This record gives sequence, C-alpha cells and structure tokens, in this order.
Amino acid sequence: MFEKSIENYLCSHSCERLHLRAVLFDMDGVLFDSMPYHADAWAEVMNRHGLHFTRQEAFLHEGRTGAATINIAYQRQYGQDASPELIQQMYQEKCEAFARHPEARPMPGTAELLQQVKAAGLIPVLVTGSGQRTLLDRLNHQYPGIFSPERMVTAFDVKHGKPDPEPYLMGLQKAGVQAHEAVVVENAPIGVQAGHAAGIFTIAVNTGPLDGQVLLDAGADLLFPSMQTLCGNWEDFRRATTIVLSTANDRAINDQR
Repeated sequence: MFEKSIENYLCSHSCERLHLRAVLFDMDGVLFDSMPYHADAWAEVMNRHGLHFTRQEAFLHEGRTGAATINIAYQRQYGQDASPELIQQMYQEKCEAFARHPEARPMPGTAELLQQVKAAGLIPVLVTGSGQRTLLDRLNHQYPGIFSPERMVTAFDVKHGKPDPEPYLMGLQKAGVQAHEAVVVENAPIGVQAGHAAGIFTIAVNTGPLDGQVLLDAGADLLFPSMQTLCGNWEDFRRATTIVLSTANDRAINDQR
C-alpha cells in the first residue's frame, strides 16, 4: 500500500533503504488541535495593528516563527521588517489572545500513535516553530514520558524557521540519526516544505481547512486525512519501510517491460 511512495523517496534520494529510527513530530495540528486558536489570535492581533491578515492565511503560514509571520504581513504593507520591539509586543499580544481560548485538546489518534512509536523503540522528537509556552509546558502532562527536553526543537532554538530545513536538520542531530533514518509528521505546507528540504520522508496529515493537494504540492511523500488514520495505518507503513532500493529498481524495470 505504501511501497510506491517509499520507492519514489529511495530513488529520488539515492538511498538503499528507509531505515526507520526516529519520528519527528510537529506540534500544532499534530499533537494538539490548537491551530484554530492560533488562527483566531493572529487575525485579531494583526488587524488590531492595521495589518490585513485572515484566519486562512494563518493556516498557510502555520509553522513559521512568530517573528517571521509578523514580518511577512509587515513587509507586505510597509515594505520593511517590523522593529524588534514591535515584534516582541505583537507576539506577546498574540500569546495573550491565544491563552484566552479554552485549553487546546490533544489531537485524536496522536496518543495512540506515540505509544506505537515508543513501543517500536523509535525516538520521538518535537520540531515546532512555536514558542507558545502554554503548549510546550503541557507536552509532558498530556504525553508523559514521550518527549525529553533534549529532543525538542522550538522557536527558541533556531535562527531560520520553517520552511527552512534548519529545524528538521536540528531534529535529526538531536536524535542522532540521518535523514534516511527518520520520518516527519506534519500538517502544514511550510512544515512539509521544511521536512522535504531536509531530505526526510515526510508524512502530511490534513488536520486543517486546506486542500490536501496543497500538502502534496509542498512535497509530502504521503498524505493522510487525520492523525487517527495515520495511527491506524502506522504498523503497515513501518513494515513497508523494510523495502530496499534494489527491490525498488527491479520493480521499476518490470514496470517498463
């Protein structure tokens, strides 16, 4: 079922095998159903400061650092970056607006998937563009024993946020693995771009309002409609990763006959 996608990845990256050792998870929209609250908060604060910004645009920019998101809107309107002081002020207002919403629920299916990942001896790594302390502080409470602090990459750790590959390259480094030894689980186009640019097999889960084709166009190797669906198919996918490049090449030759 998943062999063709894996074959395509192996061929395009000149890898013999997808030797799975780590899984790199985004946070918002993957671990927590928090993106609707982020979208509301961004639209509220941006428009308060005279910057036209819709909830839909928030989903398109999901995964960027707060500073990068603010500067995109500011550059569009004023042709220059916002001052560091204004960025700090606006991001603080955004965090306050986010905090007024009810506590974001865990994404359905995620806890079960994380247990499968741990049971298989794989290393879970958090790779998020968020600096939202309320969510980061909840990780161990909601998913106890899953994400250790030394295996987290947040907005505080990187110079270049998603879609730059730096966050996922740092995630690989923290896990002690190479690109062909990991997979990314993402729900945002920008995050998918980052995982793809880092050379990692990238699984997209369409937990938001965007068309799934947007995620495929961003470079996703596989697309699932929800975390629950990914969870239900995880073991089949993991078994499919045992395919090797020679098998992929043999199938390609047979297809041409």
